[in-house]
This record gives sequence, C-alpha cells and structure tokens, in this order.
Amino acid sequence: MIAQITIGTGILLVNILMAAVAAMLLEVAFQRSHPFMMREPHRPKLVLMIAGVSLWVLGVVTAAVWVWALAYQALGAFGTLEEAVYFSLVCFTTLGFGDLLMPQNWRILAGMEVANGFLNFGLLTALLIEALRQIRLEQVERRKSRHTPQS
Repeated sequence: MIAQITIGTGILLVNILMAAVAAMLLEVAFQRSHPFMMREPHRPKLVLMIAGVSLWVLGVVTAAVWVWALAYQALGAFGTLEEAVYFSLVCFTTLGFGDLLMPQNWRILAGMEVANGFLNFGLLTALLIEALRQIRLEQVERRKSRHTPQS
C-alpha cells in the first residue's frame, strides 16, 4: 500500500505541475492576445477563444492520461499499452466503466487518478470561465465608455 501511495503521489505531482505550467502558458497567451480580443468584432473572437482553450484543455487532459497510462505500463499493471491508456482515460474522466479492472496490488492508483482528473477538470474549467469573464467585462466596459457622452 505504501508503494502505491508513494508512486501515485509522484504521478499526481507530475500532473499537477503539468497543469500548472499549462495554466501559466494559457495566461501568457491571454495576455498577449488581449489587445486583439478588445478590438471589434467581439463575438467571433470569443468563439475562437473558447475553441482554442477547449483544445488546450483536451491537450492537457490527454497528456495527463498518458502519464498515468505509461506509469501503469511500466508497473506491468496491464498487458498492453492500449489497455493502460483505455483504463487511464476511463479513470481520469471519472467514467469508471468497470469493464477493465486494475490488478488488486495497484488499485489505489486508480482512485488517485480519479482524484487527479476531478481536480484537473475543475481547475481548467475555472481558468476558462475566469478568462472569459475578464475579457467579456473589459469588452463591455470599453463599449460603454465609447457610447457614453463625455462631460
């Protein structure tokens, strides 16, 4: 059990670090695109931003799933890489189909991966919403200031 918790903690730390770096890079991208996002027209740019961030989030999730899958493969938990990736995807997304089970001596890792996926989806969703909120608020403010007569 201690080995599982130690290995799982290491994998969690790697994935948390990857998510943190991805969030930081996304923030840099938002800052660089800020002037572009403030120019009219706004709606097509918001659609582009949502699509881009969604793809970014999918990339982060995919990388995290692969980290877990490669760890499972290295531990010999599954016979094939496909099984390891499938199991990892099912755990990380918290689907929990149950059609493929982790060997008993590694099953604590599955719960740790579920917690990792739950945390990542929450973090990345919050980041997306906050970015949209900030950009939209400033767009609305700029529009109001242009249409308000100066005293």
